[in-house]
Amino acid sequence: MSVETQEYINGMRPGPLTSEIPECMRDKYTVVQGAMDLIVFLLVVVRHIVRAIWQSIVGAPKKELKGAVAVVTGGGGGLGSLIALRLARLGCKVVLWDINKQGLEDTVKLVKGIGGDCCGYTVDLASRDDIYRVAKKVHEEVGRVSLLINNAGVVSGQYLLDTPDHLIQRTFDVNVLAHFWTVKAFLPIMVEHNSGHIVTIASMAGHVGVAKLVDYCSSKAAACGFDEALRLELEVRGATGVHTSLICPYFIRSTGMFDQVNSRFVPQLNSNDVADRVVLAIRTNETLAVMPGYFRLFMPFKWLVPWPCISEFLRGLVPDAVPINSAHAPQPAAPPAPVLPPSKPDSRPMTLLQPSRHDRRV
Repeated sequence: MSVETQEYINGMRPGPLTSEIPECMRDKYTVVQGAMDLIVFLLVVVRHIVRAIWQSIVGAPKKELKGAVAVVTGGGGGLGSLIALRLARLGCKVVLWDINKQGLEDTVKLVKGIGGDCCGYTVDLASRDDIYRVAKKVHEEVGRVSLLINNAGVVSGQYLLDTPDHLIQRTFDVNVLAHFWTVKAFLPIMVEHNSGHIVTIASMAGHVGVAKLVDYCSSKAAACGFDEALRLELEVRGATGVHTSLICPYFIRSTGMFDQVNSRFVPQLNSNDVADRVVLAIRTNETLAVMPGYFRLFMPFKWLVPWPCISEFLRGLVPDAVPINSAHAPQPAAPPAPVLPPSKPDSRPMTLLQPSRHDRRV
């Protein structure tokens, strides 16, 4: 870039058109130009708003996922397993990442049991080198990844001053820093083909604070910022075929993270419904999915009302995020288990396979 061009961009040198305008008219020209830019901006905004309203009424078109290679982190159980099952039904080749080897093997069996194409890799998502190593392996053994779902997450569930330093470090390593390494590993080929989708499973805790979840809320807020900045960066680079989706659910039942949470007014979410919503967001290229949806109406009040109002609401909504801390509470001695006659083990995956429903929107 020449010196003249750089000075023009920085406002130090007049442009070729401005230099031809008389000195007395330059300020007026600048005002007119600013007014025109504002009008154009407002027209673009109105177009996007009308389009969004129309899609909310008639529904956005759904893209096909058949043949896509999808990497799901934290796929060894909980929400990751449910998402994997749904993607497999839609024809995706599912690649599961998890540090839990047994859970990983169980989920792979479940996906293959419904006829899906699935494989698993044991990955320590707190290790950047391990993420890069396994990502290279996936490229070589599976193929081009076009769908990345950063789902893995951990929670400490203690007051900040009671939380050991290594647990705080682990929370950020898994909940947000791992997103940087997985995206850097898989995004270049998506940009090269101008096709792909990156999903960030965050939380409503990324928008508000909750006691005993200082490290968790901070990491999820970072994940929200990561998704927004990445989306804007892709648009600036012209990678319009690479989409991102930010998923912000309330507390979810049956995932092993917040099963004991003390929540009032708003019930915990059903994990199957959340998995359905994630897949729907992927298929419609939805940028932000908030669950429950009416939380969107409450979010602006955070900046409109005084802090004591927010504090009263949050403390009333979640009196205790982690009422039972099994890792630190003393465990009473369990009575001896009664001897039962042997019976046939029940191998049905009741917590992973969703019941038959007709209102599924994925």
